[in-house]
Amino acid sequence: MVSKLNISTNPGAWHVHKFGGTSLGDADCFRRVADILLDEAVSRQAVVVSAMAKTTDALLGLVSAAEQAAPDITSRMDAIGTRYRTTVAALLRKKQSADDILKVFAADLADMRDVLRAIALVRQAGERSRDLIAGYGELWSSRLLAAYLAERAQSEAPGRPVHWVDARDLIIIEPGEMGPAVQWDESWANARRIFTDTTIGIAVVTGFIASERNGLPTTLGRNGSDFSSSIVGALLDAEKITIWTDVDGVLSADPNRVPEAAIISSLSYSEAMELAYFGAKVIHPQTMSPAVQRSIPIWIRNTFNPSVPGSLIGPNSDSSQPIKGVTAVDDVALLNIEGAGMIGVPGTADRLFGALRESGISVILISQASSEHSICIGVPSGMAAEAERVVQRAFAAELKQGLVQSITIKNPCSVIAVVGDGMAGMPGVAGRFLGTLGSAGINVKAIAQGSSERNISAVVARQDSTRALRAVHSGFYLSAETISIGLIGPGNVGQVLLKQMATELPRLKSQFNLDLRVRAIADSRRMLLSDRAINLATWLEDFEKSSVPLDWAQFTQHVHAEHLPHAVVVDCSSSEDVAARYVEWLGGGVHVVTPNKKAPSGPLSMYDQLHEVRRRSNTRFLYETTVGAALPILGTLRDLRETGDEIRSIEGIFSGTLAYLFNVFDGTKPFSTIVREARDAGYTEPDPRDDLSGLDVARKLIILGREMGMRLEMRDLSVESLIPAGLEAGSADDFLGALQAHDQAMAERWSRANEADQVLRYVGRLDRRSGTATVRLESLGRRHSFANINLTDNIVRYASARYSENPLVVQGPGAGPAVTAAGVFADILRLSTYLGAAL
Repeated sequence: MVSKLNISTNPGAWHVHKFGGTSLGDADCFRRVADILLDEAVSRQAVVVSAMAKTTDALLGLVSAAEQAAPDITSRMDAIGTRYRTTVAALLRKKQSADDILKVFAADLADMRDVLRAIALVRQAGERSRDLIAGYGELWSSRLLAAYLAERAQSEAPGRPVHWVDARDLIIIEPGEMGPAVQWDESWANARRIFTDTTIGIAVVTGFIASERNGLPTTLGRNGSDFSSSIVGALLDAEKITIWTDVDGVLSADPNRVPEAAIISSLSYSEAMELAYFGAKVIHPQTMSPAVQRSIPIWIRNTFNPSVPGSLIGPNSDSSQPIKGVTAVDDVALLNIEGAGMIGVPGTADRLFGALRESGISVILISQASSEHSICIGVPSGMAAEAERVVQRAFAAELKQGLVQSITIKNPCSVIAVVGDGMAGMPGVAGRFLGTLGSAGINVKAIAQGSSERNISAVVARQDSTRALRAVHSGFYLSAETISIGLIGPGNVGQVLLKQMATELPRLKSQFNLDLRVRAIADSRRMLLSDRAINLATWLEDFEKSSVPLDWAQFTQHVHAEHLPHAVVVDCSSSEDVAARYVEWLGGGVHVVTPNKKAPSGPLSMYDQLHEVRRRSNTRFLYETTVGAALPILGTLRDLRETGDEIRSIEGIFSGTLAYLFNVFDGTKPFSTIVREARDAGYTEPDPRDDLSGLDVARKLIILGREMGMRLEMRDLSVESLIPAGLEAGSADDFLGALQAHDQAMAERWSRANEADQVLRYVGRLDRRSGTATVRLESLGRRHSFANINLTDNIVRYASARYSENPLVVQGPGAGPAVTAAGVFADILRLSTYLGAAL
């Protein structure tokens, strides 16, 4: 069945491969493994093999069933036998090879029945019986792979013999306090006997199993086959070890929780050990130790995608990326012991950890203040109650005397860790780590960092774990800075904004690693949701076909997804109902960007609450476009105030519609005709009274006044409405028809102004010293800056302590879907920089 190892005068170095159970699920998997091995152009390969997928669990299930004398033991064994025989039949073409394999298999099953029968009699399985049964899976899979490789090698790789090695004849261990301890002298002697300096070929070695010094079989425990490969690599002084799995390499984070997790091309042994300790899918630290001691590089590759190079674990790593991975340990409880009596008292920590050790409680994390006033430790959540009892018992005397004030438990928590050799000596890493968590609205309960600076850990609430992982991963540029966006109001401004974003998002992602994802779009009745991102090229059609009835709770939950670090609602509506939800969103960790004036100009109590909530929740409320669209009107005001300038007054033309009407109104046409033509051309709202009432300008003035420190309500403004009395009700067409009757009054105002060499302008004014705010139609000299503007311009003039003689002026288009959408987009990008994007 199997050839002996051939002899060569220059065989070269050994390459060790390890294939786990997922790589050996069925006959196709065996074929794939053989393809990988036979394609490698080396003369010496050692292949460590795990049991076929789920076989070990099935075998241990038999042991448990025997302990209960379950009646289905025979049927369970039959299922194992059927699966193995089917795989043998599918792989081996030579009848003799198949018969030899199945003969040994039948003998193993007979021996296993005897052991299970004995367990059933006493209703208890000893450790050796359990190890014996569990180890059969590796024997069966390795024998089959060796036989299959032998058949394939005869035709595909002549002169490449295949040899089956029972690891019980190779690896000798003794149980130790920290797990199996390899007896290297005996194992070296076995290796020299089985593998000579001149042998070549493919040696298929059973993983997971070994022998003790007394010759009895045993197992290497959890991750045993990985440990086997590392031991075999050390015994053969291998050039490299390749661990074949079902992933493309070591990932920078758990891809189930961080979809943007990337393959780490190289990492050091130390980095791999740190990541593995915190739950990353890397081989276990203990299993790496034989390879680490001999500086043997370890590759992690994908059996099902062998074209990907995978991840290299070695003595050193590429240091261009200071952070290699972000990972988490969930279900951790935080135990804190605190007291003034602990300060300066030697042995306190020793008593604490000694008591926990005697109770078998593992400590995951340690954090102690330099004052020695408190010690904080992390323990598994399931052991929290026991840990609290143990520590209270150990410090009972100090608690009674008041030397220890409290012993408290916070449960459940998670430990978030960033790992990377490149952090050592690099300033700002801890600041960025904690700052990223803070920007995501995540509270940190404890912090720990070793003197190696290779790992920084933070304890957060369990429910924040996934968001913390995603935020930190994004913050260190392991993935794009990702912001989940929900857009409300896909009307004129909303549609243009989506079009602008569709054009620019690819560039923002490629140039700045900024990933803006529009994941929800809603109007007043329906909403469109997408798990990843809505296709902005087809969103309108998708909305018509796939939208569902609007549910605000579902909309909010979807936008504020746990796996995404940041969320923003972009409100392009003019709805008071939507504005009323800002407090809820800001308080829940969702940022708000809007051109909707209803909230910032609404009741002063609502305005105060919005800013109180966003400060408390560390969220952003951006509404630059509520005044002047994309013009930097609010930004300029804030800059003046925040740099210490005293704003004395603000005045301006704040309505592009009214600017247009009075730029065009020159006495040659009735005012009502100009209003109708402007409405038909789209320069006014569908109902021109929304512009002529002056309330829109009043709202803008309230927003400006509040930003400069004035406590304004709508009732504090003097507003001149251009809607004649009696025309407030009725349809827009009725209003335009009735407006003709009032053309004479407006013509007379224009004539008086013209005779005085003046023009009519609709002006808003704020005076900080007098506390007055007015909105009215004024007559201004033709040389006034407000008299010489383009048709729809806004113009704002700031008078301040710095700009008293020559006031500061901001002028430009202040209305229209394109410029308003651009202003909203700018606010979204401004928010991105606040959240860490490097624009």
